[in-house]
Amino acid sequence: MMFGQYVYEKTYASDTSRMLLIDEDGLEEKTHYADEFEHRGFQIIHYKDDLSFRIECEDKFKSGQDKYLILARPKVYIPYDVLKICGSYRFRISLMNLFPRLQTQCIREKADLNFDLLCMAYKGLYDDCCTYEKTKEFIDNVVYGRDNVRKYVKQRIKDVSVMAEKAQNYRDWIKVAETKSEIDVFCAAYEIDANAEFVQEPFLKFILEGFGKLSGKITSDRETPVLVKGAMDYIHNHSDKFVIIVMDGMSEFDWTILSRSFGDIKYERSAAFAMIPTITSLSRQSLVSGKYPLQLLSPWSTSKEGKEFTDCAISFGLRKEQVEYHRGYDADFGPTIRCGCVIINDIDDMVHGQQQGRSGMYRDVEYLSSTGKLATLVRKLLSKGFDIYISADHGNTPCVGQGRLMKLGVETETKSHRMLVLEKFADKEKMKEQYDMIEYPKYFLDKQYDYLICNIGKSFDAKGDKVMTHGGITVDEVIVPFIKIKAVDNNG
Repeated sequence: MMFGQYVYEKTYASDTSRMLLIDEDGLEEKTHYADEFEHRGFQIIHYKDDLSFRIECEDKFKSGQDKYLILARPKVYIPYDVLKICGSYRFRISLMNLFPRLQTQCIREKADLNFDLLCMAYKGLYDDCCTYEKTKEFIDNVVYGRDNVRKYVKQRIKDVSVMAEKAQNYRDWIKVAETKSEIDVFCAAYEIDANAEFVQEPFLKFILEGFGKLSGKITSDRETPVLVKGAMDYIHNHSDKFVIIVMDGMSEFDWTILSRSFGDIKYERSAAFAMIPTITSLSRQSLVSGKYPLQLLSPWSTSKEGKEFTDCAISFGLRKEQVEYHRGYDADFGPTIRCGCVIINDIDDMVHGQQQGRSGMYRDVEYLSSTGKLATLVRKLLSKGFDIYISADHGNTPCVGQGRLMKLGVETETKSHRMLVLEKFADKEKMKEQYDMIEYPKYFLDKQYDYLICNIGKSFDAKGDKVMTHGGITVDEVIVPFIKIKAVDNNG
């Protein structure tokens, strides 16, 4: 049983159309359990104060035909007429109420505790584990035990199968990507022989048919820039003083591991679509410049990247001396800087040197997370009043080599082992016969070239070699994290 379902059943929500939940431990922020209520037809009202409620929600809550759930924090005044409408469907949601056989403080200390895993294990707990030591032992050995994790992965694979089957838009696919990353992390960490690679085919279809339409969504979504090309505009519209940290090559899988080191840093997680082909020179430059690939000064090289970033910032009305572009974790910005960029290559370096597939990536990224280097950089920048945004130019995916690419003398030079850029007069049909490739429809790209991309799970490496790489059109390469960290939320 998942946590949202557990809360839903505990509150007898199926028996009412009006209810009030007092969230004493801030569990909605950590788990988004209200999604389950929304899925069951409830409209969610986040209660701030009496006046806001009267202006925004009172009429529909009292007389609307829909089902409504009010979510409130403790010590907030809620008037008698609202309490009366909810009747007996008023509940205090707390760790103590939900898990009475466990010691609450021990649960609170597990900052990255997976509440879905906890619920699955708790369902079979009949002993009293009310001491700190017993609760810790239960979490370490049962909640995160191999059997419980395997059962959880099996359920999540079923979930993501349904999600992928129903996915119709970019928001749906972002949810698929985030769920898949969680599955992949558990499989790598526990050496579970399972995967959710079946999502790749329908995603490829979505991209080939609809990627070109995503440019129209860039200014309309409040949670994500949609395309990495829209990142700078998005950030400019939400922050006056900011730094964008670009973790080159970081997939949703990698972020799921890296974020463990963030501890008490409060952040919002969303995602964006990389530019395709998913190579650094195109997608990273699009991210920092706010340009489509066909508009870039030097699309096949990052030599002009710093200038592209500075020009973009100046177009927002900033002066050149208010803008800085850095590489590495020791990046620092003086008091005059309003717009900064930090490029970090660690993940991409791991990808290109990886010989152990996802399990190797898991170990390498887990070690990077344990060093706390990214979290330390974020804390330093927050202390200087910067809002921080963390994203990536592309992700990465496991592939099997289908043979090294023979030089034709007509292709544009790129470092990618997943894609090929051909001059118009090249014999692309012969290439497609020789290798398992897809012809990409040139969305946002220079039309004077043809773009051939290796099919799912294939790369231009020695035949049979297992590698981690990027450049293609998979969920793992295209959908990248977009993390928002506000200085005001983290500095009180």
